[in-house]
Amino acid sequence: MVEHEMTRHIVQLPNPDGSLLLRELNHRIKNELASAIYAVSAKAVRSDSVAVKAALLDVVDLLHQCGDVHRALHMPDQGRLTDAARYLQQLCFSITKYRLDRLAIRVLFSADDLRLEGERCWKLGLIVSELLTNVARHAQFDAGHPELRVELMLAGNVVKCRVSDNGSAPEPIRRGRGLTIIGELASSLGGRIHTSCAAEGASFLLAFPLTEAEQRAAGATHVVLKRRKMGRPADAGICHA
Repeated sequence: MVEHEMTRHIVQLPNPDGSLLLRELNHRIKNELASAIYAVSAKAVRSDSVAVKAALLDVVDLLHQCGDVHRALHMPDQGRLTDAARYLQQLCFSITKYRLDRLAIRVLFSADDLRLEGERCWKLGLIVSELLTNVARHAQFDAGHPELRVELMLAGNVVKCRVSDNGSAPEPIRRGRGLTIIGELASSLGGRIHTSCAAEGASFLLAFPLTEAEQRAAGATHVVLKRRKMGRPADAGICHA
């Protein structure tokens, strides 16, 4: 609930980085997580039961992992371009540890070399985080190896980010609050979300254009790679730990 409300306010703000509301929400979440970790840790220390102590320490680990996701979703410095591939990979790793490992769902991540403006990279992260969370909540995996794929691609001057799974939705995809927020975030990037649902799994494709600054960075990267006589790189990895 807190994640949805914070993201909804972010979409409505003209300048999220300078917003007192956003800074207050981030500060409050950090403080609440720290307080919860301290309270549960204290109870674990005082407990005489080995089983209870172990269970409470598991909760502490979970809260730390939640904090890792929150930190991974920080807004990068707006004064310079951000390595979007690295940003998304760290985010996917944190979400996997927090939500997906417990469900035995692994995440495959691949990305083209790409630099985005800080706020735009952050909004891309919010979209991917929301999509991964939706899949974790709603997808039904009949296959023996539940799997999610996150692919970040650059096609000319258009960024394409696909989040797909090999499960199935319990019912056709409906535009609820989560997808509405994702759509608004996509619009703020100048793009849109395409969804598809089939027997082999669901797929969400975000497409949005590069800004002029991002185009210049992409062009410079292409020149360097051509000079080195290399193909377009892909930073591929498995986020599953």
